Amino acid sequence: MRIDKFLKVSRIIKRRTVANDACDASHISVNGRVVKASYDVKPNDIVEITFGEKTLKIKVLDVREVVRKNDASALYEVIE
Repeated sequence: MRIDKFLKVSRIIKRRTVANDACDASHISVNGRVVKASYDVKPNDIVEITFGEKTLKIKVLDVREVVRKNDASALYEVIE
């Protein structure tokens, strides 16, 4: 699954277009490498998202196309 879609499905970023823009602006890196929106996310990837001066670091636990709102947080684990 593409990183922009994963961020939307997991409800880390509200809209896919916003996730896509964040990738274009180099705010998202996976395993220490800045990625584009088309990057294919896999379980155990470490994703870092920069929001201004704050950084959110997560570990991808599962990749699913459709997830209910209550189960969205089960797709990832927050690190630090």
